[in-house]
Amino acid sequence: MEQNLFDLTEKVAIVTGASRGLGQYQARALARAGADIVITSRKLESLQQIRAEVENMGRKVLPLELDVCKYDSIHKMVGDAYGFYGKIDILVNNAGCNIRKQAIDVTWDDWNKILDTNLRGSFFVAQQVAKKMIPVKTGRIINIGSVTSVFGYAGITPYCASRGGIKQMTMSLADDLGKYGITVNCLAPGWFKTEQSKLLFENKEWVEYLCDRIPLKRPGKPNDLDGTIVFLASDASEYVTGQTILVDGGISTGATRATV
Repeated sequence: MEQNLFDLTEKVAIVTGASRGLGQYQARALARAGADIVITSRKLESLQQIRAEVENMGRKVLPLELDVCKYDSIHKMVGDAYGFYGKIDILVNNAGCNIRKQAIDVTWDDWNKILDTNLRGSFFVAQQVAKKMIPVKTGRIINIGSVTSVFGYAGITPYCASRGGIKQMTMSLADDLGKYGITVNCLAPGWFKTEQSKLLFENKEWVEYLCDRIPLKRPGKPNDLDGTIVFLASDASEYVTGQTILVDGGISTGATRATV
């Protein structure tokens, strides 16, 4: 029988920040492909819905508390995940946050919260998971970036800095960990309606402007990420590492409304 390169049966995947938004969709996609799942959030009770959904798919699921701004919390989460399953095959570094302010209004604490969560937290989660992958010389680390990994936008300077950092961190980790058979890639979504962006999507004029700039003429739907997340987690991407893959409807082409 021909091997299904996208089959994740018997694989174990950690998805951080899985209590809502795109993190939930990532967990569902990996579970549908056959993986058993570790889901994390700062509050365990917020994981009840996605836990039930994954269990209904017939997969094992372990909810764990995680605050990516605290090193001890990261260390404990990875230890508990490894202790429960005995291995970690896939990490989806999804936990993140944003604060929308003009650059001149960003405070010292705003900057630290965003960079500590999105960039420092992602690095140290990846570091701890890599320590479990290195002895078996295989693994998939998927850092969630953004179209802001390659573009800059007003009003979210610290966020853009953190997501640009994710892109660079991904390349460096890929070089560091490649000799152990571990791939590290960045999945960079474009504009999707999430808790972080829902206020923007309430502005019809802004949505129209956005869609004008997207070649596919619509914002992303959560399931638009399913194929890419499974690809990067699977054997199909065995020779893909250090890459930032934009799933953005083409907005990164720089398209604008034609005037002629």
